[in-house]
Amino acid sequence: MSVGSELPFPGDPFAPVRRLTRVVCVGDVAIGGENPIRIQSMTTTDTQDVAATVAQTERLAAAGCEIVRITAPSVRDAEALGEIRAELFRRGVRVPLVADIHFTPNAALVAALHVEKVRINPGNFADKKKFEVRDYDDAQWDEELARVADRFRPLLRRCKELGRALRIGTNHGSLSDRVMNRYGDTARGMVESALEFLDVCEDEGFHDVVFSMKSSNPQVAVQAYRLLATSLSERAKRGKPGDYPFHVGVTEAGDGEDGRIKSAIGIGSLLADGLGDTIRVSLTEDPVKEVPVARAIAARAATQWAQAARRHVAIPDPGAPFVDDPYEHARRASEAVECASIEFGGDAPVRAELELGAPPADSEAAVWRLADAFTARREIVCEGLRLDVADEAALARVQPFAEAMARHGVTAPLALRMPVSLAPQAKDIAARWIVPVALRDAETKLAALARAAEAAGVALEWSLSGDPAALIAGVERVYAALRAASLRRALVSVEASLPVPAVRLVAARMRALGWNAPIVLVHRSEAGASDDSELLHAATDLGALLCDGIGDAVAVPVRGGEGRAGDTLALAYRILQGARQRTTWTEFISCPSCGRTLFDLEETTARIKAQTQHLSGVKIAIMGCIVNGPGEMADADFGYVGSGPGVVNLYVGHECVERHVPQAQADARLIDLIRRHGRWLEPE
Repeated sequence: MSVGSELPFPGDPFAPVRRLTRVVCVGDVAIGGENPIRIQSMTTTDTQDVAATVAQTERLAAAGCEIVRITAPSVRDAEALGEIRAELFRRGVRVPLVADIHFTPNAALVAALHVEKVRINPGNFADKKKFEVRDYDDAQWDEELARVADRFRPLLRRCKELGRALRIGTNHGSLSDRVMNRYGDTARGMVESALEFLDVCEDEGFHDVVFSMKSSNPQVAVQAYRLLATSLSERAKRGKPGDYPFHVGVTEAGDGEDGRIKSAIGIGSLLADGLGDTIRVSLTEDPVKEVPVARAIAARAATQWAQAARRHVAIPDPGAPFVDDPYEHARRASEAVECASIEFGGDAPVRAELELGAPPADSEAAVWRLADAFTARREIVCEGLRLDVADEAALARVQPFAEAMARHGVTAPLALRMPVSLAPQAKDIAARWIVPVALRDAETKLAALARAAEAAGVALEWSLSGDPAALIAGVERVYAALRAASLRRALVSVEASLPVPAVRLVAARMRALGWNAPIVLVHRSEAGASDDSELLHAATDLGALLCDGIGDAVAVPVRGGEGRAGDTLALAYRILQGARQRTTWTEFISCPSCGRTLFDLEETTARIKAQTQHLSGVKIAIMGCIVNGPGEMADADFGYVGSGPGVVNLYVGHECVERHVPQAQADARLIDLIRRHGRWLEPE
């Protein structure tokens, strides 16, 4: 049994409300409570290069960054923070600063003199990671806890004296050997590591604490933050404070679309649960580019929180939880349903479909553009095309479209979204019908449609919509109709303005009924959304549910005409990869760079990607230093980690197999390492 299987969900999964926290002030910026989600980033300059660090901090503040973190790997770096603060004040820049501390408690003591907040990593504040295997008895464990507490107390007392805030920032990749040996490489280990330090804070009467639980794997990040929220609630029941705010992020997210998608999945999923008071998007790019992405994710969450708060609708009890365990990922069990040549649900991968809108008037030209777009994306396959058929005129355009698909070799199953009354006329055209269930339709009519579908060998996908009560009623009515007709081939999709709680509610009611039909996750474009916003919205809505384990297919709308179908299909596959549901391309785990980085991380990442991005299913970590490198590579196949000026260590999993490789040779040596392990393919 997993750690979370007997714990409640942190909040209401069917009616998300922002978790209420205490307010922690970082300088003049208040985090938590009713304050807006705060936006953070981190400088990538050498901290001792005061001019460069000040200039980058000023650019971040001008872009809307509300809190700036700066690494302090040594006492000299911590001392430089004083010069940086003085120069920023001279320029009129009042953005609060956070000192990022790893391994060096002495640097933390100096940094606290100059910044508004100190971030410490409980995995390495008082320990060095050696990947040692050792059993600790209770006495040895307590002795180690006392040693760690003794190292930590001086910083707490200084922060309390100076009015500084503290972030206890656990990283999945840098848990201490002691925690790893007892709890393993798990979300629980992350939470227990942080709570040990909280015990010391509370013993000192210090409560200006913010938590983070970061991982390069969005699933692990979601599980850890949820578990932390629940653990703090349990502490509150015992009379201890449990309302500390959260800083939310996905570490080592990478760059480009993949970095944005992975960040939106992890951060957006947590905000959809009501968890998160300040966020940072970690991209392997100029940190100024992180700010608009973070602001967009935060703005969407705030809008949805407000929408949920205005709804004032009682949520019916679905009769079952929406997942087995919200603290451990497992894909929802579903029956396999065959639609034309594609199987949905069961053991089949999560499928990628496209929404095309109304059937086009010029079928030949539209399908020609589709075929051309798909040809340009040969590495991925469209596994469903969906058309909106509102009336008989639109239905008349479907047959020419299907015939044009056959002529151009577009083999994706065709699905039609249409009124119940129109569906029987489409049985000779579509491989699958998509039927919105209108509550005015009698059960006998729905059952008759189901019997007709069974006789024709056609699957039905029932599209449910409405408020929570309507969704519950829709599930029950459709399930009754299917039982009356003995229809086996059925799928379910949900359309709602708050898609995450709506789909969870439907999945929970289906589970209570013992109905495990596949669920298709349909994303609808928002009016006026830009392409960048649409990417983040789709990643958030679809990714949150995929991280829950819900979803047997994703459907993404094509915007801007059929010629963009290939790019939209790639977005669907990238979301599946970011949520760890389906790997299509090489996955890169790369840190966002900071003053510790020992090479140009952005240029290096781009160079390695150009040589290895064709290696489907291979995970490559590119890390600037050893802080999180070896640990975050727990999920990577190969690693490229800065170990000193101009030199790199190469890893296979956790194991360092080549040390101090000159950077000029490191790319070729990495490729040779991949080749020797049988994972290399020559690019086409």
